[in-house]
Amino acid sequence: MNKIKQLIQNLSVIIQTALLNSLHLLWLQIDKLLVIILGEEQVQILYKRLDSIKAYFSDAKQKISQSFDKESAYYKPIRTLWKSFVWTVLAGVFYLFCIQTNFLWLTGEMPSVGELQNPKLSQSSEIYSEDGVLMGKFFQENRTPIKNYKDLSPFLVKALVATEDARFYQHSGIDFRAIFGVVAGIVTGASERGGGSTITQQLAKNLFKTRKKEGVAKKGVFGYVPVLGKFVIKTKEWLTAIKLERYYTKEEIILWYLNTVDFGSNSYGIKVAAKTYFNTSPDSLNVQEAAVLVGMQKATNTYNPRRNYDKSLKRRNTVMSQMVKYGYLTRVHYDSLSKLPIKLKINEESPYDGSSNYFKTAVAKALKEWADTSDVELDLYRDGLKIITTVDSRMQIYAESSVQEGMRALQKTFDNHWSGKNPWSDEKGNEIPGFIDTVAKRTSYYKALAAKYKNNSDSIWHYMKNVKRKMWVYSRNGSGEEQMTMSAYDSIVYYKRFLQAGMISMDPFTGHIKAWVGGLDFQYFKYDHVNQGRRQPGSTFKPFVYTTAIDGPKDMSPCTQIKDEPFEIEVEEKGEKKIWRPHNADGRFTYTSMSLRRAMARSINSCAAWLTNEVGPDSVVYYAHKMGIKSPLAAVPSIGLGSNDVTLFEMVGSYGCFLNEGIYTQPMLVVEIQDRNGNTIHTFEPERHQAIRKESAQLMRYMLEGGLEEQGGTSQNLWSFKDLFDGKDRYKSRFAGKTGTTSNHSDGWYMGLTSNLVTGTWVGGDDRSIHFRSGAYGEGSKTALPLFGRYMSKVIKDPSLEAYHPVPFEKLDPKRITKPFNCTVRYAAVNDSTNADSNYVRSDSLAPVRSPNEARPDSSGRGN
Repeated sequence: MNKIKQLIQNLSVIIQTALLNSLHLLWLQIDKLLVIILGEEQVQILYKRLDSIKAYFSDAKQKISQSFDKESAYYKPIRTLWKSFVWTVLAGVFYLFCIQTNFLWLTGEMPSVGELQNPKLSQSSEIYSEDGVLMGKFFQENRTPIKNYKDLSPFLVKALVATEDARFYQHSGIDFRAIFGVVAGIVTGASERGGGSTITQQLAKNLFKTRKKEGVAKKGVFGYVPVLGKFVIKTKEWLTAIKLERYYTKEEIILWYLNTVDFGSNSYGIKVAAKTYFNTSPDSLNVQEAAVLVGMQKATNTYNPRRNYDKSLKRRNTVMSQMVKYGYLTRVHYDSLSKLPIKLKINEESPYDGSSNYFKTAVAKALKEWADTSDVELDLYRDGLKIITTVDSRMQIYAESSVQEGMRALQKTFDNHWSGKNPWSDEKGNEIPGFIDTVAKRTSYYKALAAKYKNNSDSIWHYMKNVKRKMWVYSRNGSGEEQMTMSAYDSIVYYKRFLQAGMISMDPFTGHIKAWVGGLDFQYFKYDHVNQGRRQPGSTFKPFVYTTAIDGPKDMSPCTQIKDEPFEIEVEEKGEKKIWRPHNADGRFTYTSMSLRRAMARSINSCAAWLTNEVGPDSVVYYAHKMGIKSPLAAVPSIGLGSNDVTLFEMVGSYGCFLNEGIYTQPMLVVEIQDRNGNTIHTFEPERHQAIRKESAQLMRYMLEGGLEEQGGTSQNLWSFKDLFDGKDRYKSRFAGKTGTTSNHSDGWYMGLTSNLVTGTWVGGDDRSIHFRSGAYGEGSKTALPLFGRYMSKVIKDPSLEAYHPVPFEKLDPKRITKPFNCTVRYAAVNDSTNADSNYVRSDSLAPVRSPNEARPDSSGRGN
């Protein structure tokens, strides 16, 4: 026992010594800090004053001690009470010191002066189009703060003060009367006494998240101690409230408070709440509406009018009765207003509300990549940024509606084409066995079932195929969504029968993307076919071959003659040597010579294959990369027929070279980023470089015009869109382009050009095995080109988009162009299909045409 006592005494001495040493070290640090702040001389003066104060209190203590009768029976109790009071005051001072400084990480951090003077709310970032239209928001907390107190309804302020803090204008952050009232309520059991938190304290809690901080450094050691932790948090809120009252006016505190609070239904701050529940602005809220929103602050979910109408109505009337109590509302008005129902006008916002979600997602991705590359901290969901993009809101709408309308019609054709059969088939049109089973096994639902039932196939497939439930699905007619009853397996079959699409439109001179449509509907199809999907481009890749021939060492011209005849070359595949013989779509060759312009306009595969071999596949790869294709390209003989996978995004950027004097301008989505105060964080400029010679670009644009001008050109289905060619300039060249179709018609492409716009469209199944069975339906001229035609028809009809109305291309000047470009031909192509199976691609068919001096064909002109 004695040893234990001795051990305790020794431990006590050690603790006291350690504490004294710690205090001594702390004092030394304080001393150094005072010297730095005040200077040595001022510190010495301070110490002298402290010594004089100490001497004064020592004398006072001695005098007081002498005035008391130490033998009195009251002396010791009074002395004990006095010491207790002094130590309590000292303990309180030390406690506040710990709170303020987070001494030894006991109490956690407090807001800094900078944070108090410039508090940062989590608020949504807004995306604007180039023409100033709000396109959408990024947010975790949907909040758009109000910056002016005058934008608040006076009823709102009165309801808030009457309900939450009746003495708001009298106290300085802490309402001691309310606190004593709470204590009295606890003692007497009166539950209606309410809470003691002032509006300022609630602001401190909301603004600095005092109750949500985690970790010893932020929460402190005491923060993890039951009861004591709550008291520490409350003290922090008290101190912060006092400081807020010092830095801000009462009006500013009210404004800050209403900007911070959560109103449920994904609405944070009064501006978003007013719009969400009543589709109005905060300055237009009437008494009843203001009372509903203020009443929700007691319990957001309990008194949410959307979820608990009756409770919300009762709470609203309670708030109005408080307004009567404190003179903000007359009894007569209360009696009439309390009988009225709550009239909601719900307008809830979501990050994916409305359209343009593929575009918004692309913006988020582009900004994240820039921030990571530039080592910039950027939080789109909290920083309240203003993001100005390159997209034109009108052109975006037209692009989306064109895809919707075009794919609705094409989907009906596709469903009729495969009526009674499944569209997943091989090259011979035979259904691929087990296709859906393979897809099903890749789903997360199948994997979850496999884990749950330990790979018991009977149980897994039972739940996959037999258990049906109601679900909302994307409508087959493209009119939104509809509810259907189906199993998980049924839904896979349902969705795999859809054709997908992508469209992107860009100004080739600025690189500004004017429209971006990544798919049919972002809610149901998250995959973006503009920048995520890599597919074989088919004949749309041929212009890179012709560019290589014209701009490269071969120095050819649009009039260079090339012969449509069989071509073959020995290739090596998986160590085995084979002979590659590309064919035209109908299996025939004309054995006639024609210009490069006509060969490309007809999209003749035999000519493109020969030309690829002539200039060299490596050279084609070089030019494609130089012109903006960043996807890996294999230098194989079939490269000129589009056997490598690329993105629609890359293709549009590359085709821009043909309009922009050979200069590649990288497509861009964002022009400028501003912070929440309107200060510019960064402005963006596209990357540019001279990819090909100016003359070569002009000649290639002229070559692409041949798709409509040459007899049987593959772009002539565009003539079916009468709106594009009406008027006095009907026969002037205003469009250029190139179609593309890959193996089994799995991918349909069209690259359309006007004088200042490049637009790319793609159509195909999610899987390459989902396709049309014939070129009559599945070629790019029948699938992708109509989307471009619809889009340009809408742009032309909008007078506000006159800047992007097609005008005739600038004619080539023979005096400035060093190469011949006016040439004649004899035969025309009618198909544009390529067989891009591995390194092998099949060709387009040919048909005789009239002489080039005959009139331009009308909408019935042949070609795809």
